[in-house]
Amino acid sequence: MNNLKDRVTIYQVAQAAGVSLATVSRVINKQGNVTDTTRAKVEATIKKLGYKPSGLAQALATNKTTNIGVIIPSANYVYISNLLSGISEIAKQKGFVLTLFTTSHSHEEALSMIEKVITTHVDGAIIFDDELSEEDVMKINSYSVPAIVINTVLTGEKAGSIKFSYGEELKRIIRQYYEKGGDKEMTFVHVHDGGRLLNHCERCFASMHQELGRPYHVLNCDDSYSHTYADFYQRFTEDPKGSRGYYIAYRDSLASAIINAATDAGLSVPGDVEVLSLVGTKYANIVRPTLSSMQIDMQEVGKRAMWMLTDLIQDNLMEKTCRFEAHFTKRDSTIV
Repeated sequence: MNNLKDRVTIYQVAQAAGVSLATVSRVINKQGNVTDTTRAKVEATIKKLGYKPSGLAQALATNKTTNIGVIIPSANYVYISNLLSGISEIAKQKGFVLTLFTTSHSHEEALSMIEKVITTHVDGAIIFDDELSEEDVMKINSYSVPAIVINTVLTGEKAGSIKFSYGEELKRIIRQYYEKGGDKEMTFVHVHDGGRLLNHCERCFASMHQELGRPYHVLNCDDSYSHTYADFYQRFTEDPKGSRGYYIAYRDSLASAIINAATDAGLSVPGDVEVLSLVGTKYANIVRPTLSSMQIDMQEVGKRAMWMLTDLIQDNLMEKTCRFEAHFTKRDSTIV
């Protein structure tokens, strides 16, 4: 412990350099009204003493924190981790640090978190929470903090947005399946509190079947691998013939639970049971049989969000809306 040095303060720098605290502050923050001689003397003293400026002090002096608030529903999902990876990569390049806030699928908590983050001393915010309605997100425009909202269309002087497009691709998949001779009835696996993206996909699923005059089903399940596996295993073992069908699940984990339950119950995939994941990740290639999925590169989404926010902070963001289209990758869990 005796080898640890006490942190050098700005007061010690000012005393050693023989200048005022204000002068040291102006040198640190690269502000004017300091002669070249004095600036050189202060910088030499800082180097000699090993002084490290306080981030908080610099923020108060410059009104810039280099801190970005990021609101997400959870960091446990792979696609959210990929999003954060993209955000952090560009943030590091641009010299920003990130503060994460999670909202745990609570609408009220999400609203409270937005107000907390945006009214805190941050340079900007990236908000991705599927519980928020468009009306909720519109409130962001009432703040002066630059914000990029993911999965919601929002524009304003200090706001931009990234929108996901799943609906048209899902409709195309359904139409193509029946056009190419698919004969299984489709079931949409609904998750309670799944958010607006899942609800939008469910509406597109229903409208496409209605347009084609095809029967369809909606089945509720928990947002849990173990619960979904248990429910579907019981379903498949109690009525193997009646449970034959094509199942559309929200994420890879739920789709994998359906595949494993079908296999363990003695059904074949994709012969008896076909499974599609809406939000595909790298795990689509790990489960056996491999999982057909719709995918958006969430790491690229994160990068784009951070680039957009950087430009927005500098008042240089020309295109304030960006759209990412989901694409379908057929693997072994579907015939078509």
